[in-house]
Amino acid sequence: MSTSLDKPSLRRSLLAHRQAMTVHDWQQASDRLCAHLQASDQLHQAKTVLAYFSIRQEPDLRPLFTACSWIRWGMPRCQGRSLIWHQIDPGDPSHWQAGAYGIPEPRSQRPILDPQGVDLMLIPAVACDRRGYRLGYGGGFYDRLLSQPDWQAIPTLGIVFHHGYLPQLPADPWDRPLQAVCTDQALYSISSID
Repeated sequence: MSTSLDKPSLRRSLLAHRQAMTVHDWQQASDRLCAHLQASDQLHQAKTVLAYFSIRQEPDLRPLFTACSWIRWGMPRCQGRSLIWHQIDPGDPSHWQAGAYGIPEPRSQRPILDPQGVDLMLIPAVACDRRGYRLGYGGGFYDRLLSQPDWQAIPTLGIVFHHGYLPQLPADPWDRPLQAVCTDQALYSISSID
């Protein structure tokens, strides 16, 4: 995959590749990715983890939600141009609802999680590179979140299938690099996660 493309072209190409995966291949790759996460010290040492519900054939994290019973899970809810994080039990459908574009999100009544109590963020991506830069969907939600001082100290781990783990992505001054990237092949540390 050429990384000389501009962000919109690269995003379209990578999303088309991901959407072309069969359901079987997508689930197997998701299960392998979850196995790498389950074996990681980052996840075993975490008590509160921010994650996401899979859309558009993003890696499916549901195996983690059931296997890691010690973790308090947080999921995002869009409010304007910001992400608000709520504690939920991902397996309890009464904790979430269909939000914008049909994306599952926590009900607004669920407890809000403050950054001071968060140990790890699992961040979905269209692509990540070996420097920790991430290509998202273009809305800037995570870049805005991670530019806020209260959120900058939280370890960040990009979640992407291996075909989206590239040598280098185009990066803008506002892009915030992640500290690690997990794919269906391995977990790659960009810098140490304490």
